[in-house]
Amino acid sequence: MEVQSVLSLMRNIGIMAHIDAGKTTTTERVLFYSGKSHRIGEVDDGEAIMDWMEQEQERGITIQSAATTTYWKRHDRRFQINIIDTPGHVDFTAEVERSLRVLDGAAAIFDAVHGVEPQTETVWRQAERYHVPCIGYVNKMDRAGADFFQVLRDVKEKLAIETVALQIPIGKESSFEGVIDLLTMEELRWDPSTEGETIERKAVSEERREEARKWRDSLIDTLSAFSDTVTEKYVAGETIEASVLREELRRACLDRKLLPVLAGASRRNIGVQPLIDAVVDFLPAPDEARPAVAHHLKKEEDIEIPCDPKGPPLGLVFKIQNDREAGSLCYVRMYSGSLKSGQAIYNVGKKKRERANRILRMHSNKSEPMDELAAGDIGVIIGMKAAQTGDTVGSEGWPVLLDKMQFPEPVISVSLEPKTISEGERLKEILEILSREDPTFTARENEETGQLIISGMGELHLDVLVTKILKDYNLSARVGNPQVTYRESIGKTVERTEQFSRVIAGKENAAALTLRLEPLKRGSGNRYACGVKNRARVPEPILDAVERGVNGALASGIVLGYPCIDIGVTLTDIDYSELTATEFAYEACASMGFDEAARGADPFLLEPIMAVDLFSPKEFVGDVISLVGQRGGQVLNMETKTGGDEVKAAAPMAKMFGFMTSLRSVSQGRATFAMEFSHFEKKA
Repeated sequence: MEVQSVLSLMRNIGIMAHIDAGKTTTTERVLFYSGKSHRIGEVDDGEAIMDWMEQEQERGITIQSAATTTYWKRHDRRFQINIIDTPGHVDFTAEVERSLRVLDGAAAIFDAVHGVEPQTETVWRQAERYHVPCIGYVNKMDRAGADFFQVLRDVKEKLAIETVALQIPIGKESSFEGVIDLLTMEELRWDPSTEGETIERKAVSEERREEARKWRDSLIDTLSAFSDTVTEKYVAGETIEASVLREELRRACLDRKLLPVLAGASRRNIGVQPLIDAVVDFLPAPDEARPAVAHHLKKEEDIEIPCDPKGPPLGLVFKIQNDREAGSLCYVRMYSGSLKSGQAIYNVGKKKRERANRILRMHSNKSEPMDELAAGDIGVIIGMKAAQTGDTVGSEGWPVLLDKMQFPEPVISVSLEPKTISEGERLKEILEILSREDPTFTARENEETGQLIISGMGELHLDVLVTKILKDYNLSARVGNPQVTYRESIGKTVERTEQFSRVIAGKENAAALTLRLEPLKRGSGNRYACGVKNRARVPEPILDAVERGVNGALASGIVLGYPCIDIGVTLTDIDYSELTATEFAYEACASMGFDEAARGADPFLLEPIMAVDLFSPKEFVGDVISLVGQRGGQVLNMETKTGGDEVKAAAPMAKMFGFMTSLRSVSQGRATFAMEFSHFEKKA
């Protein structure tokens, strides 16, 4: 079979949505109907195949993104679908980020009652950032208050994308019984006695024909704005075949101009098979997706990477998972070339050679061996010891680095105190494993108290991690109360020359350099640059040591030991002598120079501000808004929705601990809220 043909039969997709919209429930049905599993695993029973972690089963939520591969027959061809089921809770947004970074398409699931929810907007922005084409699926059409057409309007307004209904529901709420396919003009109903495997298709009944025709005309009208073919046929009065509509819808969907939307109720086994068909019909094959961009280290330029299994090997490590028996499982998306089991592999960023001892294809927490991982595919490599999330793997002869992923900053911390010295050493090892697995988790030792401080994205995130440490690793430790993780920055530009000299083992280690520190715009992050004019005379390892020293100092803070943000550091001058220069001396000199310069640059503290999204029945809205005000929050806007009002606010993280208890108290337990990090602001 030709390479192009193999790639055209592959889809890499993610399932994304707000928490409790039905991502895992829908994925379980996809696996059942495609023959990958022989029973439907239910989230509510703690038996979902994709939620394999004990904590996921106990809490009824997805915590880790789980990968699986299944196959689907469509148009007499067998398609391979690699699926990643992502978490919906804001505390695990990094899992979604790294999944979308390597996927070619996504199915966005919307709750038929609530429409676009806070995390829906977050994952949509992530998909936009990586230019991931999407299809939409309105789930829970059988729920009280379900409104398919309201969700379409909500999506169009809040996500700023043109929606087009491929189906309309037959009935709604408890009377929801199936859908009308607007492409083929058929009514589809699912047989409950076969768990929805049997689909009954028949022509649209007389009483529904007018509405179906109206929505089909709407589909054609919307599509004609993006397709000359459809416009010409429509103007000429020709019949537009379903195959033509699919082809033109696919083109518009791949360009992210349109969001094709389907309807269903996954829990009742209604609507899932057409969703799988839509994945094949409208989402891209690996060679149709936007090419990955990489930076060529020698040419100092960005290049596009064509998806070619015969090219030089290049892949991205997008997730690390620790396995007690196998060690590190490195999830890799291949963008070019191929890797064979047992082959030597090169970590481009770390400049280290490793070996792919084994290659696996994952099915949740189970696996099967693969001989080769080729461009366009996703698999797990065992044997890479130094790899971290975001690393590029390939060959020494092609020094290119794929774009790294951007993860949000941890904003909440707790202290961990092991009960014995021996457990203290073990705890440090465990924390190192967890920080490799999760890029939004950090651990550090407080220099003044000697306490171990772990930081994460929210109270639930830290609760999950602490439970993992105490239960999964069977370690005894005292856990402190949650604390806010602040940041430090500077208020003015300062330049400082620093000198370092120390005799170690009879050899002089000396360094001298000049650093310029300047405040950057909030949200810019830290930036280091080498501005030395005659840098060619200084060896590269010495310049690397200076950068390490600066980065280490940025991480350890200025006055209170919190990490620094939004600071620009430029190495403007460096003295170099072959006789006394050592990497150690320059790293130490850079660190000292930064500390001294930052102390004189008007340092100040920044506190995390959270974006808070509340939903409350109308009778409690006044009390809810008052509660936000008491917590130092500011209401940004308010919107009336089905069953209540949605309030968007911003509030300091420090005052939001225990907010859920207060919210339940003022709303008789009927108001809900979601909270995610927004930005850092100067502490008053």
